[in-house]
Amino acid sequence: MTAVARKISAFQPFVKEVRIHLCQKSEASKGVRDFVEKYYVDLKKANPNFPILIRECSGVLPKLYARYEYGREENTPLSNLSAERVLETLNAMTSQRK
Repeated sequence: MTAVARKISAFQPFVKEVRIHLCQKSEASKGVRDFVEKYYVDLKKANPNFPILIRECSGVLPKLYARYEYGREENTPLSNLSAERVLETLNAMTSQRK
């Protein structure tokens, strides 16, 4: 198992949905686009029935949203982060009960 594969794991049951908003062209979203290319398939394999939504919109600032039980949501900006930092941010938001 590679180091990257070890970083990708199943989400905790209290996490109900993950949404990633990004721009198709902006430099601020480059790391998020790289994240989708590098890690999305492995992430879906680890979480096959979990809703992971990728939303592209021109000019939007990249952001990660996590919806938890009881409808509570949190978000964090992803501007100018590398693909690896996006993965770390995702793991942080989906591994601890908030």
